[in-house]
Amino acid sequence: MKRIRVDDLHKQWIKSPDYRREYESLEEEFSLTAAMIEARSRAGLTQEEVAKRMKTTQAVVARLEGGGSKPSTRTLEKYAKATGSRLKISFEPTQSTRKNRRRDTRDQPAPAA
Repeated sequence: MKRIRVDDLHKQWIKSPDYRREYESLEEEFSLTAAMIEARSRAGLTQEEVAKRMKTTQAVVARLEGGGSKPSTRTLEKYAKATGSRLKISFEPTQSTRKNRRRDTRDQPAPAA
């Protein structure tokens, strides 16, 4: 029986617009958890140590880093403080926003001289 690699399946499935949309929608969630884990690693802390600093349990920190929940801003601030980091939240334009903005500026009349 021939084994199928996950990478090969992903390459095949990503051609589907539905699959691509769902896959790309997970990017935000994964980037948040990756940033959290990176902050903890940079601080040289274990989940248990972060939990103590946040006054919670290691299981809660594991769930936060696992991406199974959407943490509140307050929780992210506690995590940042516990890891010696600064929380920074930003709004970045999406591809469709950039296209719409360019279209909007073309539709506006030229300034009066």
